[in-house]
Amino acid sequence: MNIADLRVALFSGNYNYVRDGANQALNRLADYLLRQGAALRVYAPKVDCPAFPATGDLVGIPAVPIPFRREYRIPLGLWGAAKQDLAEFRPNVIHVSSPDPTAHAALRWAEQHDLPVLASVHTRFDTYMRYYGLGFVEPWFERMMRRFYHRCDAVVAPSESMAEVMRAQGMSDDVGIWSRGVDREIFDPARRDLAWRRSLGIDDEEVAIGFLGRVVMEKGLDVFADTMAELRRRDLPHKVVVVGEGPARAWFAERVPEACFTGILTHAELGRAVASMDMLLNPSVTETFGNVTLEAMASGVPVIAARATGSTSLVTEGQNGRLVEPSDIGGFANAVAAYLADPALRAAHGAAGEERSRAYSWDAINRTVAEVYLRLVEARQARKSPQRSTPAAA
Repeated sequence: MNIADLRVALFSGNYNYVRDGANQALNRLADYLLRQGAALRVYAPKVDCPAFPATGDLVGIPAVPIPFRREYRIPLGLWGAAKQDLAEFRPNVIHVSSPDPTAHAALRWAEQHDLPVLASVHTRFDTYMRYYGLGFVEPWFERMMRRFYHRCDAVVAPSESMAEVMRAQGMSDDVGIWSRGVDREIFDPARRDLAWRRSLGIDDEEVAIGFLGRVVMEKGLDVFADTMAELRRRDLPHKVVVVGEGPARAWFAERVPEACFTGILTHAELGRAVASMDMLLNPSVTETFGNVTLEAMASGVPVIAARATGSTSLVTEGQNGRLVEPSDIGGFANAVAAYLADPALRAAHGAAGEERSRAYSWDAINRTVAEVYLRLVEARQARKSPQRSTPAAA
């Protein structure tokens, strides 16, 4: 069996209506599978104005906005036209990418049709609760996810550090790695542009601290803001460039008055903005991989990150960046201050990160997922095939 024999039904709660690292990874996987000749159908919510075009055939499923985060939607299940389409598509493997109601329905459908299921992990959903005053429900949420992943045949996580968390939590006995790649045509140190920095009011000799990603509380905005406040208290001159957009922008702008907001940037403009930073501060603990960390590394930018899943698989302390204990404001401020004071250190760590980023090729990474599909399909087919009887001895 080869990749062209696969018929993959992919279920996503957010395939293309909001741009983030998770759905961009899913779309890159879809592109790889289609280029290899596999059949693919995607089941996800549709909106009138998605953030970017969907890769592959997208079948809409019913969904409602999340009350406190209305840019995201909760898929409600699998029925009607979508369920009929799934039956007519006749997949030989199911891929679920978040533990939502539609994914649970897809699991039931797979069990009824004796099909293997692969789950991919993209977000530390269990850690989200603490940012909305619901930290007390984390143990319940972890138990719910454990039940969900135990029903899947295998799980892929985007980093070894996240895989270790999954194993330690008892989520699955079969946890592999589906890492992330980086587009070297977009992210390159050569895209650094001093004129662009000047257009934001950043002089050539000033040091720009970057934030990259969705401007939402679960990305560690409170830690970032408190770190900037500590730098101001120490009278350490700096600039801040925020690349991204989100519902917490007003809060962030008030707490970090020295910040320049670029909004959402893509393609060459995004590469220019990242390469034009002098360091990236990524205090998030919700990442399972840290796409923005890898993008900064590929751009020759040193990274200061929380010592948490994702970043620990990319950042080597004291070589291509700094790792700081989550919520250690003094530690983050010290790491930033060291880079502020030492351009040679920034350059050395940036160069080391750029060299390390060269190991991340999208096609090679996505092939690992296809190989898991093949393994699961072949194992299920072998289980279904009647065992050959052993000839009696003469």
